Order: sequence, then structure tokens, then C-alpha cells
Amino acid sequence: MNMMRHAVAGIAAALVGFGLTTVLAQDPMVDPVSDLPAEAVMEDVLPAAQEPAPVSLDPGTGVLTKSDVDTWLDGFMPYALKDGGIVGAVVTVVADGEILTSRGFGYADIENGVKVDGDATLFRPGSVSKLFTWTAIMQLVEQGQVDLDEPVATYIDYDIPNDFDTPITVRHLLTHTAGFEEVVKNLILEDEEMFMSLEDYLKSAVPGVVFEPGTIPAYSNYATGLAGYIVERVSGLSFEAYVNENIFQPLGMESSTFAQPLPEEFQANMSVGYTNAADGTAQGYELIPAGPAGSLAASGSDMGRFMIAHLNEGGPLLQPETSRQMLETLDQKTPPLNAMALGFFEQNIRGLRSLGHAGDTMYFHSNLALFLDKDVGIYVSVNSSGEGASPIRLEVVNEFAMRYFPEARGELPPRLDTAAEHGAKVAGVYETSRAGITNFIALLRFQGQLTVALDADNDLTFPFMGGQAVWREVEPWVWQKEDSYERLSVRLDDDGNVEILAFEFISPFTVYTPVPAWKSSALLNPLIMLALGIILLTLLFWPVRAVVRWRYGSTFPLSGKEALSYRLVRLGTVFVVVWMVLWLWAFMTLTSDLTALSDSFTVQLRMAQLSQLLLYAGLAISLWNVATVWTSKSSWFARLWSVLLPVAFVIFIWFAAVNGMLTFRADF
Repeated sequence: MNMMRHAVAGIAAALVGFGLTTVLAQDPMVDPVSDLPAEAVMEDVLPAAQEPAPVSLDPGTGVLTKSDVDTWLDGFMPYALKDGGIVGAVVTVVADGEILTSRGFGYADIENGVKVDGDATLFRPGSVSKLFTWTAIMQLVEQGQVDLDEPVATYIDYDIPNDFDTPITVRHLLTHTAGFEEVVKNLILEDEEMFMSLEDYLKSAVPGVVFEPGTIPAYSNYATGLAGYIVERVSGLSFEAYVNENIFQPLGMESSTFAQPLPEEFQANMSVGYTNAADGTAQGYELIPAGPAGSLAASGSDMGRFMIAHLNEGGPLLQPETSRQMLETLDQKTPPLNAMALGFFEQNIRGLRSLGHAGDTMYFHSNLALFLDKDVGIYVSVNSSGEGASPIRLEVVNEFAMRYFPEARGELPPRLDTAAEHGAKVAGVYETSRAGITNFIALLRFQGQLTVALDADNDLTFPFMGGQAVWREVEPWVWQKEDSYERLSVRLDDDGNVEILAFEFISPFTVYTPVPAWKSSALLNPLIMLALGIILLTLLFWPVRAVVRWRYGSTFPLSGKEALSYRLVRLGTVFVVVWMVLWLWAFMTLTSDLTALSDSFTVQLRMAQLSQLLLYAGLAISLWNVATVWTSKSSWFARLWSVLLPVAFVIFIWFAAVNGMLTFRADF
């Protein structure tokens, strides 16, 4: 019985998506090179002495000079790369209108022994590319060709269905408040034959508008692609050509391009992408149909030139008034947390305000931060996912801020007297606003639901970043995490109920919303376990009883309609297993390889979607079985079990409905 309970738990956990994370690693395409193994690469990255360089990482010990920054980076980066399993990285720092330093670390190409050069090597900044798109939009705003508060429909040649009375405006695109659900199909491709134009992509991947425009931050790659399409429609140029003429050329960014596939003149200096240093297998060039959202390839020094322009009141890209409008117009949905500017988002780095953006492709991971009050910017990008790409790209910026701009953190403020009352209102289950909602990708949203509880000290507590975090109310409706600058806040509706919950580090573009009880994982997960137990026990005892009858020479006790009902209802349990296997196969494909999110996945998706009919068939059979059992001379146990079976099928259908699995749409 113990073994059965564990088996049921394991299958149910898999079904509801436990452990389904977006694993971006791919199978090796070629064998690791033998003449330059990964171990040799990392030995070359790391100084031979194997001892940290004598650089203090204590807050406030550095003077912002090229010499000091280079020394600090030499002491920090090689060990960070080795510890994180990263092949190569670039770090660029600008100050007072100049590139202070642009450094490469590790390898751009293991097989050919090419090291990263901060001036020449191109990396993929991912979503940092969006800053160029927003800059292009603001140039057109400055010229009077685009109005931020004009409906998007004014500028495009296709319809975006919107059931809300509020139209989507250009401003909503820049602030990630258009209300779009997440779309991931064809987000990243590797096959050039499957690549499509920006226009074709946008018209084939129109997302649902699931939030009223202007109300809920929900990060959207589609929205940025749409902004890039507006640039094309208004300017009469392709997006790539517009950015080249109006941003790259004025800044002298000669080692940068949005063009896809990568033009031949850039290929020699393009860094290879890797899963990790230990594997050392080169990956293909990632193609991004929504190019304005993330297709840029640029050198570290070129990114430095872009940062300088925005630190220099936009010059020569924007007039000072337009630059101030872009950087100072804040859309703050959950004050006093970080807000969204027009394209840039605020970040609180060790108590210091910055504006910037982070970005990820499958293999490249980047971060850009502008400290406007200091006239300083920093950009970091790594070319591998490794074991810690995301922490590295964040920690470089954090440690830089600590070293050169130390801020007094102070003690954690005392707990407010309202902690119990407010905490009780906040306790509950929440889900992210950045998610697929009307299609089967909603299962990942379901799996990521956040359960907030109130502890004995009237502090909020819930799983956070791999641990159990405790948050103290330090201002009305604002909580701060112990030993951290990180805060969370909530926004109340007119009735005083929580409308959104936000974490400071993502509050500009993604929030959490309360989950209705009928959609809560706290309710559905136990019910799914129960339903799965009923189905599996019914299925497993079918052959067991047959073996027992054979062993003791017994005959099958049922005949006629009762025998048929018995056999059909067992067949119905097989239907559930088939349904589970097909959907698990689909999600395993998606979460193991982001490039599978393409048209090539359609057949597999259709098979899973059609399997929903098996659930309905199983429900119908189980209801007929109830009628058959209850009108025969069956035992009380048989009657009880016959009722439990349709209940189990209803739970599975309920689960599928909550997670967008009942539709036959091929978009996602």
C-alpha cells in the first residue's frame, strides 16, 4: 500500500507540473573537441595560482577608475565563470560620457580557441534589445509621427481582438500593460527555413488580451515586436534598417546588428552560445522572429556607446526633453516599489536606484543598469547557461554597486501594529500575470502558484528563491524580507481586497493576482491525487483479479450488461493513462527544448488535444456504469466505487479546463 501511495503521488506530481521548469539545455550537436577540452578552457580562464587576486570586495573600497575597475573584474570574473560553468563573458562600464572599460573573459569559441574581446566580440543581449526598440519609438514620438496615447490600431494593418472597452495604446506597449497573455510559439528558432518576417510572426501569433489595458503589468515579447512593427509601418523602413540608420550609425556602433540570420560580415566576431563550459558543445545561432524583442547582436563597447547616449540626455539619439520623458515618466502600479519608465524599468540595487533591462536567450544572459544620478552605466553578458548565468549577470552589477556606490542599509524597520490585520488579508494563493492563460501553457502558471501564509509573529511567509522567506510589514501594505532590500507590496481594490501582489525586483513588468478558489492548486492538487488514486486502483486491480480467478479456477462472476459495463469502465481508466502520457510527452518536449515551441510541435499538440475526447468518453462510460451497478445486485462497495469513478473523471476534466487543455487551438 505504501508503494502504491508513492507511485500515485509521483504520477500526480508529474501530471500537475511539479518540477516542470523551462530547461533550456539542448542535446549536443557535435562531440566536444578533443584538442581543447573544457577543463583546459577553464584552466586558462582561471589564473594559474588558483588563489583570489588581492582585491577587496568590501562595500565602498573602490575608486571608479579604469585601473580599479579592471583590477576588481580580474579578481571577480574568472572565479565567477568557473563557479558558474560559464564559457565566456563581457563587461562594459561607462562613466562621465566615456567607456571606462570593456573587458572580455573566457572564450567566444572553444573549438577555435578564440577569446572574448570586449571591443570586437558580439554577444546576444536578449531582451536588452528592447531598449533599442523603445528608443526608436521615442524618436518617432519626438518627430510627431507616433502618439503614445493613440490606439495601436491606428498604426497597424491587422486586428487584435480586445473584449475590453479600453483600447491598447502605444504607451501600454512601452509599459508592458497592454494586457497580453504570454505567447511562446516560434519565440526562438534554429532552423532558417522556419524563420519568418516580423509581420508574418505578429499576424500568426496574436495573443489574447486577458487584462484590461493599462491596469496589470504583464511582460510581453509580443508587445515589443508590435512596437517594432509600428516603427516599420511609420518609417517605411524595415526595423533592422531603421535602427541601423537612426541608432547604430549616429553612435558609431559598427559591431551591432538586428539582422537575421547573422550577416556574413559579423560572423567572424560572433560569440558561440553554449549550454555550459563542462559540455563545451557549440550551439546554433538563435533566430528570433519577434526581432525587436530580442534579436540584437552587439559588442560590449557598442553597448557602452548606447548607455552613454542615454546617460547624456539622449544625445545624439533624442532631444533632452524626449530623453527625460522616456526616463522620468513612471508607471507605478504598486507604490513604493519599482516602477516602469517608458521602456526602461527601475531596479533597487543594494539600496541604489537604477534604470535598465535584463535579457535572456537560450544561451546568452545579460543585464544593463544605468545609475543616472552617478552618470555611470554597466553592461554584462555571458554566453552560456551554465550553473549560474542568471546569478552572475545580476551579481556583477550588485557587487559593482556595492563597491563604488555603497549605501547605508540600516536595520530592518520594526514591525507595524497593523501586521496581523493586513497580513490576514494578504494570506492566500496567487499566480503570475506573465503567463499563457487561454491555452495549455496555463499549466505552467498553475504549477507556479504562490501560497502566502501568516506566521505566529504576524509576518508573511512563503517559498522564495529556494528557501522559506519571512517578510515583515514595515510600511502600511509594504513588507520587507529579512536580511534583504527586497520588498513586496499589494494594491487593494475599491472593496479593500487584494487586487495584485508585487515583488520589488519584478514589479515594473510582472505582478501576482489572487487565484479564485476553484482554480487554486491548494484545492486541485489534492483532488488530482485522489482522482488518480481511484483511476489507478481501478486499472491495476483489473489484471490482479483476473490472475486470482485463473489461479483458483474461478469463473468471471458477471455476465451480459454488467460484464460489458465492468470491462468498459476499466477501458475508461486506460483512456486516462493515455491522456496523461500524451500531455506529459508534450510538456517534456516543451520544457527540454525551447526551439520545439514552433510549428513542428503542432502534430504532437494535436494528439494531446484530441486525447481530451477520451476523458469525455470515460466520463460517459462511468456514468452508464453507475446506472448498471445500482440497478443490479451489486455490493455496497461496488456501488460506492462506481460513484467515485465519474467523480474522478470530472476532476480530471476540471483540471484540464483550469489549465487551458480543453481547447483545440494550435497557437500558444
